Amino acid sequence: MATMKLARVHGVDDVRLDEVPVPGAGAGDVVVKVAACGICGSDIGYVAKGGLMGPGASPLALGHELSGTLVEVGAEVRDLSVGMRVIVNPDDNLIGSGGPGGGFAPFLAVRNARRDVNVLVIPDHLPADIAALTEPLSVALHGVNQAKVKPGEKAVVLGAGAIGLGVVIGLRRRGVSDIVVVDVTPERLRLAERLGASMTINPREQDMRGALAARFGESSQYGWSMVDTDVFIDAAGAAEPLQQAIDLCRTGTRFAIVALHKKPVPIDLVQVMAKELLITGSIAYPQDEFAEVLDMLSEGEVDVSPMISHHFAFERFAEAFSTAKDGARALKVMVEYPQ
Repeated sequence: MATMKLARVHGVDDVRLDEVPVPGAGAGDVVVKVAACGICGSDIGYVAKGGLMGPGASPLALGHELSGTLVEVGAEVRDLSVGMRVIVNPDDNLIGSGGPGGGFAPFLAVRNARRDVNVLVIPDHLPADIAALTEPLSVALHGVNQAKVKPGEKAVVLGAGAIGLGVVIGLRRRGVSDIVVVDVTPERLRLAERLGASMTINPREQDMRGALAARFGESSQYGWSMVDTDVFIDAAGAAEPLQQAIDLCRTGTRFAIVALHKKPVPIDLVQVMAKELLITGSIAYPQDEFAEVLDMLSEGEVDVSPMISHHFAFERFAEAFSTAKDGARALKVMVEYPQ
């Protein structure tokens, strides 16, 4: 039986390239020869925890931001054929997030494959690494949609990692142009401006409240001085800036939490109550948002290539993963496979 390497989590800080059988396609399935797969912050979190929610009974396959080419198509699959270049919507099969398959392997089986649902065809001109960004950019766009933004609003993005930068792109797509991005890494802030942020704040060098007040203006209620914000989208996953945002925002501000917070965060519920704040979570994306992002990338509406900071061959997976953990120098790390 032919075998291949698959990245799997075996315990806390224990990720290995296991030798596993090369998957085959059943009647309703397809097999993708993976071309590129991005390392997500959740992958790093799974390894740190030892599994999806901690160590489990079985190893956890990794990798969910992927593109590739169909090399096997089951007899009952419609509208898909060998040789098509595709991206995979991983939610349907829990790919890299609890299911048996993951994108950090040369081949991946997609069970119950359906075109435009969990397998989307990509145009020939779209590079594999850019296509693989569809998944994280869809996460970001869903956060924007969850925040119910309106054109002309004043938005603040906490965090300028891959998701935060994707949020900037999503905000611009939804007609928001007054966007402030908060992060402590100068290189990421420069990229945020390149992608459409109108202002950036490094809280190690500037006071966030003062900078936002100068940008957006201030008002008061119940004796509180408030900065005239409309929307905060948390893509940082850090407690301090989130609580500071709740302290300074004005009545009616909407919050979308798209970041993965590693610990519970205490927040001032008096302010949530008195300011009538709306706080919503955001995870993954519906099918239409995934398709929208692919269309955006296919049309070349935004040059997202600077979001990819590193490329590694799959044989250097350990080095790629170590690089991705270093947030000071890495943004999106892409693992690639020979085609």
